[in-house]
Amino acid sequence: MPLRRGGRRADRLDAAGLSGAAGPVPALPPSTADPARLDAALTTLELSVRRRLDGLLQGNHLGLVPGPGTEPGDARPYHPGDDVRRMDWSVTARTTEAHIRQTVADRELETWVVADLSASLDFGTTGCEKRDLVVAATAAVGHLTRGGGNRLGAVVASGPEPVRYPARGGQAHLQHLLRALATTPRAPAGQRGDLAGAIEQLRRPPRRRGLAVVVSDFLGDIPPDTGVPAWERALRGVGARHDLLAVEVLDPRDLELPAVGLATLVDPETGRTREVATTPALRRAFAAKAAEHRELVARALRRSGAAQLTLRTDRDWIADVLRFVLGRKRGWSGGGGTGAGSPGVGAGGPGAGSRPAVTPGVAR
Repeated sequence: MPLRRGGRRADRLDAAGLSGAAGPVPALPPSTADPARLDAALTTLELSVRRRLDGLLQGNHLGLVPGPGTEPGDARPYHPGDDVRRMDWSVTARTTEAHIRQTVADRELETWVVADLSASLDFGTTGCEKRDLVVAATAAVGHLTRGGGNRLGAVVASGPEPVRYPARGGQAHLQHLLRALATTPRAPAGQRGDLAGAIEQLRRPPRRRGLAVVVSDFLGDIPPDTGVPAWERALRGVGARHDLLAVEVLDPRDLELPAVGLATLVDPETGRTREVATTPALRRAFAAKAAEHRELVARALRRSGAAQLTLRTDRDWIADVLRFVLGRKRGWSGGGGTGAGSPGVGAGGPGAGSRPAVTPGVAR
């Protein structure tokens, strides 16, 4: 007879692969490279997201403006003409002055995803390509922010000119958007995607505050004199107005080289090739440079006010999403910070003042 552990929550954690018990094999997103199997891949992706995310992360965001609503806001002194039914008697008793409780109105959330589909994303050495993780991350964001009149739009960076998909609501629009991402033509060798330009499109024209999600591997040259990526300035501008989430997509070969002897390395965004011998010294130098680049990217994301989530092609991506959101939810509810066992939880949090907590599916 199986031992029942913790009821429904334990069952959900087992399904998500987050419990300590031996669970299912880590799930990788289905490959969208084969046009003949694209429909089946997108259906599998939708079922995986719904099965493992439904019921765990449900919640609403707070509105941006005070007004009639159900969420309690700040208390203020009573003025003649105010509705006496909103009188806050506990504050009134403590201050000996009449106070009323303001409320915060719910408001639809507009989410924009910047999807980097440049040539460096057309790469993967495990069960999927980094490009497939971009589609999967967009599916998760769309699922967690759907409903209640919320809208989802996207800007795709796969060439010199980013492509924009307008923000709309509904499951049909999400399916259309995922199909558009999956069928975006692969960038030819030597052509760089303009990530900074795609992020800049979220600022022009100005939009009301919401959630901005940037999904990329953040690979590229960083000027050694400044140590500042080209996309940081645009990202800072977006983070000053919107809640910001950066999803970093990585493959194990982005971090270290295998010991395979003679190998040919190809830079897909410049077309340059180099034949090298993967000696221990070269592998150590490569790993050190990769770690240094990731640290520069992490610092740039922190300066931009972005929360950072890391997804890898050799890891269960849905479990990483769950750890990230549940960890931030515990932090907002006073449950303490996230532990060291939560991969991908980066710096950055909900904005101060009247900025909404709009991280997908979490109520502030």
